[in-house]
Amino acid sequence: MEVSTKNFQQYCNSLVAYKRRKTIPVKIGGVTIGGDNAIVLQSMTTVDTMDTEGSIEQSIRMIDAGCQLVRITAPSIKEAENLRAIKEGLEKRGYFTPLVADIHFTPNAAELAAKIVEKVRVNPGNYADKKKFENIEYTDESYKAELDRIKKRFKPLIKICKEHGTAIRIGTNHGSLSDRIMSRYGDTPFGMVESALEFIRICEEMEFYDIVVSMKSSNPQVMVQAYRLLVQKLDEEGLKPYPLHLGVTEAGEAEDGRIKSSVGIGTLLEDGLGDTIRVSLTEEPEEEIPVAKVLADRYKEREGHDEIPIIDNCLFNPYEYEKRASRKVGNIGGKEVPIVMADFSLKKDITPASFFGVGYNYSVPLDKWSISDFACDYIFTNDKPVEFEIPGTLGIVHAHKTWLKEKEKERRFPFIDPKDYLSDVEMHPKLNFIYAILADLSDEFIAKLKNDSTAVLLIDTYNNHGLAEQRRLFMELMQKTCDVPVVIGRAYQNLSLEKLQLYSATDMGGLLIDGFGDGVFIAAENCGGDKAINETAFNILQASRTRISKTEYISCPSCGRTLFDLQETTAMIRNRTNHLKGVKIGIMGCIVNGPGEMADADYGYVGSGKGKITLYKGQEVMKRGVPFEKAVDELIEIIRQDGKWLEPQEA
Repeated sequence: MEVSTKNFQQYCNSLVAYKRRKTIPVKIGGVTIGGDNAIVLQSMTTVDTMDTEGSIEQSIRMIDAGCQLVRITAPSIKEAENLRAIKEGLEKRGYFTPLVADIHFTPNAAELAAKIVEKVRVNPGNYADKKKFENIEYTDESYKAELDRIKKRFKPLIKICKEHGTAIRIGTNHGSLSDRIMSRYGDTPFGMVESALEFIRICEEMEFYDIVVSMKSSNPQVMVQAYRLLVQKLDEEGLKPYPLHLGVTEAGEAEDGRIKSSVGIGTLLEDGLGDTIRVSLTEEPEEEIPVAKVLADRYKEREGHDEIPIIDNCLFNPYEYEKRASRKVGNIGGKEVPIVMADFSLKKDITPASFFGVGYNYSVPLDKWSISDFACDYIFTNDKPVEFEIPGTLGIVHAHKTWLKEKEKERRFPFIDPKDYLSDVEMHPKLNFIYAILADLSDEFIAKLKNDSTAVLLIDTYNNHGLAEQRRLFMELMQKTCDVPVVIGRAYQNLSLEKLQLYSATDMGGLLIDGFGDGVFIAAENCGGDKAINETAFNILQASRTRISKTEYISCPSCGRTLFDLQETTAMIRNRTNHLKGVKIGIMGCIVNGPGEMADADYGYVGSGKGKITLYKGQEVMKRGVPFEKAVDELIEIIRQDGKWLEPQEA
């Protein structure tokens, strides 16, 4: 599949002005997705679909929390038929929220469900294809024969949906691409998009347009690239602008799941993409809705923000990750991982105990510092001196006037505003943090930055559409061939910790996904404690795959197919393995979402039968049918044999 590189803005209305992408409206019962309608919030039940009363009760909790579409798995004919009883039970209780049947592998179940519920989700990767992880050589003729086979299998569902007014979500998952797609396009956003387009073309050939499309992945970077590419390919082929269902699969639990979801979903929402969202958390489904609402509500008043200069020449590729080239200044820029700067500017006093929340713990008896994986790299104190010996891995950043008094101390660096910088004030011989917003980037300012081997730019924004303004700033630097390292700074006030996590993950994660930024600086007033804010910064870098500081868990949100308690099991595995920095472990409830959705995991723990677990190393099955009670120990043994296990005290 070829990608046009002439106009990267084709995937959204504008890289600088916020405007929702205009999509066709798709009616799903009493809810309409797309068009001029607000972003629709949805989630998925986790109880067994054959548990009629349990499904009804859980659906009601979801709806009462604000869920506008309820998705229920229907892996076979019997579950599809039971959707009727669930629907009738909800209506008797006064709930008429549209239901969506989630189908994998079983077209017959989809065809039955389409006569009962308002929408059917099909996965192109396994609706008419199988996945055996085989590489198949296709000629153009043999590939066309496969497409004809798929068309024959898919057309009956389209016919039923047309007759019953049922919508279809064509939901591609990165981890469940068919062997056919993988063989021709690889495990790529290109393959994800083509997988969906094959089904969309069949729908349009039959003049069926009640379609919603999704491009989900557990990797936010892949997910963002795939959605952008989908929009461009729909436009290029003259296909209709279908509404987009956004989601990061298997995002996980707690702050990890929220931040990872925000990096993926928020990045696309910033560009006006997305008509319905589902935040996939390893928690009760009603807990997903408030998170989705916070993400969606942010864009109700986004249009009409301060004007941002147009980007005439876009110099980054939104479909492939490539980090912006920057020179190395100290430990910032170049090939260094992004740094984290903590904000101590509002503290009355700074003592050794103050550093505990940002990863440094001082032992008085031993007279030494212990340093955690979440130890920040710099602390901004503004006008406050630090009167004690600091850890050897830490730098202190002072306002310029304070730095003049502190400059003889080791690892003290100045924070300089644009006016002073252009006035040639005294500077540190090795590292200086220069503050700037987009409006400060005059030709004189950039010219000085280009010739200053000690400068690191710390950027800020006061624009309501801040990500776009800061992206525009990066464009200006790139157009002027200025390779100064850049720390992304954002300021927040009076937010709950959860809102801070969601907002900052969107604002900074979106830039990091595009290859921008050599560090992050969250200035958060009355938004939570130092420890939580500092960990948020590290979690954003982890979610954007730019700095790995801890074990990563790819954990599905559970559904009616799940064969064990996912929340309890995830917590148990995390408790035993969370010291394995940089290791990725997939925890999947069933074989449907198992091997595929943990595509880039190092190890996998997948439900394969009642009380039975299959364990993976990458995509390779290592042990089948392991009793649940022994599975975590066996997983650890696989990691040990692979040479990646450390005892907790060694980590």
